[in-house]
Amino acid sequence: METLLEGGAFFESPRWHDGRWWVSDFYRHRVLTVDADGREQEVLEVEGQPSGLGWMPDGSLLVVSMRDRRILRWDGTSVTVHADVAEHCGGHLNDMVVSRDGRAYAGNFGFDLMAFADPAPANLIRVDPDGTASVAAEDMLFPNGSVITPDGRTLIVGETAGARYTAFTIAGDGSLTDRRVWAQVAATPEITTLEETLGRLTFGPDGCGLDAEQHIWSADEINARCVRLAPGGKIVEEISMPDGLDVFACMLGDDDGRTLLMCAAPDFHEQSRSAKHEAVLLTERVGVPRAGLP
Repeated sequence: METLLEGGAFFESPRWHDGRWWVSDFYRHRVLTVDADGREQEVLEVEGQPSGLGWMPDGSLLVVSMRDRRILRWDGTSVTVHADVAEHCGGHLNDMVVSRDGRAYAGNFGFDLMAFADPAPANLIRVDPDGTASVAAEDMLFPNGSVITPDGRTLIVGETAGARYTAFTIAGDGSLTDRRVWAQVAATPEITTLEETLGRLTFGPDGCGLDAEQHIWSADEINARCVRLAPGGKIVEEISMPDGLDVFACMLGDDDGRTLLMCAAPDFHEQSRSAKHEAVLLTERVGVPRAGLP
């Protein structure tokens, strides 16, 4: 395992695009690019806290602005509001995947995680290319990292509090049908208080990426590891984090698609992370290249 970059506050939503890594840093309020030598460059500042990233067909960048529940659009020069989805959110807007035709699917916390509120089901939100927002699916247990298969026909969403990945068929108009469990990795805990729910959760899927064998690399933030999941939920590979670090997102990239980038930090909470720069980007070479989106 190699260290690509140190000094972040909390890295999330890594992407490989145009020959470099792109990543959000929640608590420095920045979207960054990072080259193969670990040199970072600020792309834009997001006062509302950046998270999920994805690209429109014209090359413009969509960025989740978490706290104000908006999706921003950056054309390389200026930033505009692509969609305001606050009415569909029960908590901070979070990770997002954008299809090749520019349709975005974004999850949200469903409750006030940073205030340690009791967990609640959340909506998965769809935003069409013209910025129109609607609810794509209800009753998701903390919808988080998501992928779209190479044929563009299947969306797979990690439900962090459900210990599973849920798949949907994507219709021509972007609506989701045929909801099914893609991988139940561990038992879904009883949802009560946050402390009790987390205490029962034995697998917590966070950011993720798809490979060419239709396996998912998943950041398991409950167990401080990245795991490679086969359809159905069998863990076929595992990468443990260095002592003192947890992992919150991962993505395959590099010129051959075989570098796994992992976003690691001691914990996720804003009160401890925003004043400290202990987050790191770690890399590991893997055997099967990336596929699909993001």
